[in-house]
Amino acid sequence: MTLLIKNGRVIDPAAKQDMMADVLVQDGVIVKIMPDIQETADQQIDAGGCYVMPGFIDLHVHLRDPGFEHKETVVTGAAAAAHGGYTTIVAMPNTKPVVDHADVVNYVHNKAKSVTKVNILQAGAITKKMEGRQLADIEQMVQAGSPAISEDGKSVMNAFLLQEAMKLAKRLDIPVLSHCEDQNLVNGGVVNADENAKKSELPGITNSVENVIIIRDVQLAKETGARLHLCHCSTKESVEIVRMAKARGNRVSAEVCPHHFTLCSDDMPLGDTNYKMNPPLRTREDVEALRQGLKEDIIDVIATDHAPHAKEEKNDSMLRAPFGIVGLETAAALTYSELVLGGYLTVMQMAEKMSYHPARVLGIDKGSLQEGKTADIVIFDPEKTYTIDAAGFASKSRNTPFHGRQVTGAVRATIAGGEVIYQAR
Repeated sequence: MTLLIKNGRVIDPAAKQDMMADVLVQDGVIVKIMPDIQETADQQIDAGGCYVMPGFIDLHVHLRDPGFEHKETVVTGAAAAAHGGYTTIVAMPNTKPVVDHADVVNYVHNKAKSVTKVNILQAGAITKKMEGRQLADIEQMVQAGSPAISEDGKSVMNAFLLQEAMKLAKRLDIPVLSHCEDQNLVNGGVVNADENAKKSELPGITNSVENVIIIRDVQLAKETGARLHLCHCSTKESVEIVRMAKARGNRVSAEVCPHHFTLCSDDMPLGDTNYKMNPPLRTREDVEALRQGLKEDIIDVIATDHAPHAKEEKNDSMLRAPFGIVGLETAAALTYSELVLGGYLTVMQMAEKMSYHPARVLGIDKGSLQEGKTADIVIFDPEKTYTIDAAGFASKSRNTPFHGRQVTGAVRATIAGGEVIYQAR
């Protein structure tokens, strides 16, 4: 099976290559990149006017499978990923049952292999049942293919237990993906602690809820030598903490989600739970700090924290509705519209933060378009302007604050292992 991608602008962050070229794929592998390839192929795509980049990699996805299939499944989550240009995603472990042993890892991986070409990697929990009392069967999960551990949705509040997990992660050479939230400081908060929260009479979540745990986890990673990846950073202080940690030589990386670099708490319509997420939307000052952190490469990764919920669950009060929004199908357009067109990132940086750097965090051989590499590719149209319509999502859920927002930049095709798994009509 051969695939020929013609007339595209090839962006390869691994080689820092930006050139007009064709890409020839044979049996799932990139075999040639050069201008004007004159070879017959089984399938040909004209990528004229488009960027040809390594397939996006999302370090932070909730597939809800097993246990919450009314929100999302491996099948629908993979379809949403393909629509968004993602060829590899990391699923979080807060399912039912919790992914705290190898059997659940095997379930997700085996199901994924049978229904999709998207590479789905299942992260393991740090503690059993995510209760923060006893370490999960981390080594067995890694042997089953877990690329990382995470207690996503909460922090391991027992610092000694997290330290032990980091020591084990260091020995197994996997990263710790840390959701930074001091559970005692949350105190029932549902939105950012600012004037908007006071006007709405809603309990607020301060920046310190995130910052305190980031500082703790950075220090523990420094002492243990573990690779620490900070999930969905949302505060201005988090950028400075990461900056200082990197200057000290810590093995630390960090991600920001599109909703946190696009929206602030001033943008929230009163009572609209599609704007309720954790961490919450912060202030304009925080948003600008996150954008600058991305621009200066202090923040390494853009991830979605794709968190689907059923309509009836979100159709509740701000106090009771669950946190989270879907993001796989809007991330690329928001990144391009807000950061590239906004002058914060180059297209090369976009490819780095959405593909190359996530691959480096996981330690996997992806995020590159070099010859001999697996053909995980996204073709991205930088000229297409349109209005986001949640009704057209491939995801099972529609909980997004971006419905009706005009954006520029669209995924034209997604290719995983040399196979076209999504092509825009």
